[in-house]
Amino acid sequence: MEQTASEIIEQLNRAVAGDQQILVGLWDQYRERLLRLIKLRMDRRMQGRIDAEDVLQEAFVDVAARVAEYVADPSMPFYLWLRYLTGQRLQLMHRHHLGTMMRDAGREVSLHRGPMPQATSISLAAQLMGRFTSVTQAVQRAEMQVLLQEAINSMDELDREILALRHFEELSNVETAQVLGIKKSTASSRHLRAIKRLKEILQGSPGFSGQQPQQ
Repeated sequence: MEQTASEIIEQLNRAVAGDQQILVGLWDQYRERLLRLIKLRMDRRMQGRIDAEDVLQEAFVDVAARVAEYVADPSMPFYLWLRYLTGQRLQLMHRHHLGTMMRDAGREVSLHRGPMPQATSISLAAQLMGRFTSVTQAVQRAEMQVLLQEAINSMDELDREILALRHFEELSNVETAQVLGIKKSTASSRHLRAIKRLKEILQGSPGFSGQQPQQ
């Protein structure tokens, strides 16, 4: 059963008081979701330099250092706070390892609480490819990847981000609205629009007729 906000705060108070195993236990409950976030948003140019576990380890150090700050002012749900710090750490590691290459356009998305590395069309297309049950012989996987990237690039930036949050990070509509700083109704309508747009593009593309991604 998922813990309530008050139960989490009670445990965090114990962590602040010195019981660090409590914090480790809470972190472990969310590590798989946070790993999905990192793998989705890590710049491909970082491959071979660091891996997702490196980012996760650094993010936990940040969480441990700032948990008292969160307990004093839990202004967002606990998981979204963990997600925020993890994204912030990933962004810092991008800047450290990539330096001036970070100036490339479209490398981060502006959120109401600060920048987050963007889920690129390459990353989203790769994730989508893994959800298709089969491919046709007429179109090779590399060509399908390009078609998906083009489809995603043609989408509105906010719709693309909502697609990433809902389907790959698996955030709820309420969480998505909080992350983006928009109304729940807006998040819901934009999500439906993004799905409709993606389906329209794919249905008109060779090799995707009848293909259905796994949920």
